[in-house]
Amino acid sequence: MIQGKEFFFCGVGGSGMAPLAMIVTARGGKVEGSDRAYDQGRTPGKFDFLKSRGVALHAQDGSGLRDGQTLVVSAAVEETIPDVQAARRLGLPIITRAQLLAELFNAASVRIGIGGTSGKSTITGMTGWILETARRAPTVMNGADMKNFMNADTPFASALTGGGAAFVSEIDESDGSIAQYDPTVAVVSNISLDHKSMEELRQLFGDFVARADRAVLNLDNAETAVIAATLPAGKAVTYALDHDADFVARALAPASNGIAFEVVERATGETARVTLRTPGRHNVSNALAAIAAAHAAGVDLELAARALGDFRGIRRRLDVVGTSRKGVTVIDDFGHNPDKIAATLDTLHSFPGRLLVMFQPHGFGPLRLMKDAFIETFATRLAPGDVLLMPEPVYFGGTVDRSIGSAAITEGVAAAGRQAEALVDRPACGDRLVELAQPGDRIAVMGARDDTLSLFAAELLQRL
Repeated sequence: MIQGKEFFFCGVGGSGMAPLAMIVTARGGKVEGSDRAYDQGRTPGKFDFLKSRGVALHAQDGSGLRDGQTLVVSAAVEETIPDVQAARRLGLPIITRAQLLAELFNAASVRIGIGGTSGKSTITGMTGWILETARRAPTVMNGADMKNFMNADTPFASALTGGGAAFVSEIDESDGSIAQYDPTVAVVSNISLDHKSMEELRQLFGDFVARADRAVLNLDNAETAVIAATLPAGKAVTYALDHDADFVARALAPASNGIAFEVVERATGETARVTLRTPGRHNVSNALAAIAAAHAAGVDLELAARALGDFRGIRRRLDVVGTSRKGVTVIDDFGHNPDKIAATLDTLHSFPGRLLVMFQPHGFGPLRLMKDAFIETFATRLAPGDVLLMPEPVYFGGTVDRSIGSAAITEGVAAAGRQAEALVDRPACGDRLVELAQPGDRIAVMGARDDTLSLFAAELLQRL
């Protein structure tokens, strides 16, 4: 299917593009690509890694395309991009990232699709690690780096290219491309407002589940519970912390660096102890989803539980960058929608210390769509002494409406009685954080779609 074919990835360094490029390369395809971040000198380490894996890089000016290639684009790429214009001139086929991934995914005999508006990357990493531990040699496509597969030679590991029957993939609903995937096992962790309206999300996830042989569904989320109630007997595999389900967690024992619990399989009464290295109730829920997905693929409970004890987490998911000499801890986190932000803040508030939060929205469009939900989340989840700082949303070009900015969020949060400030840019936020930080504080750097947030967090720790 891929062997010998030539592809040109526009935006090859993106979180969805880079792992797909690695999978295509491992399967015998030839990948070249361009990226605006490469042209601008951002995140050079990632591009050095791609080059070391055989991906030829070009300026994003259309000059890298030639006859015989297929141009691969993301849903966000506009017709004005030079690579797209060059492909049109040359008469090259143009496909989306999702179309190419769905083609590979749908060709596998065991297809585990991980969907939901929150938790996808962690559940994908957990499920992939369980199957790898079970010697199933899975292929795993993730939108974030999986620490278990990272090492000195592979500093970026958002993909795993195994030769087994299973293909585990994070499935994106934000662009509607979830409709292209036909899973044997469909996982839906939750359904909540993110990139699309609730009506659109219900339709997309409902159809996704309908196409699957088995559906792993979270009964703690009202929307996924509704889907579970509509399925024929034997199709749903359910999990929950607060409801009766096929897999439940009990006897939770939280700690600052992880959380332990007992998982119970209702059908057999079998139990197993799980000790996670990642903290928070939301990660217990993620672990239950992964256990249920692996169980649907034939992995027994005890093996899955044991594997999760060795799961080291996902990069930028409550990542502790370090603690300064004055006792200020810097945390790097992917939280960017209300559910993710709430989970992070709730987990951090389980332990002492004021929170200084720098939240960079992942786009002007999402900020406009979720403005009210952002305000409510921060107003209810921040403690009285916490401080929220926001630069303007991430923007890498394009025609998006930028009339509503971060001040719309901070003004609403401040009106609700919490401390919130909108600043001109990220460096100004850094200066303010250094000014505010006191011993015992935790600084949480939050946001998505911008790899340089991790560099910002690391530099902030150095300044402190």
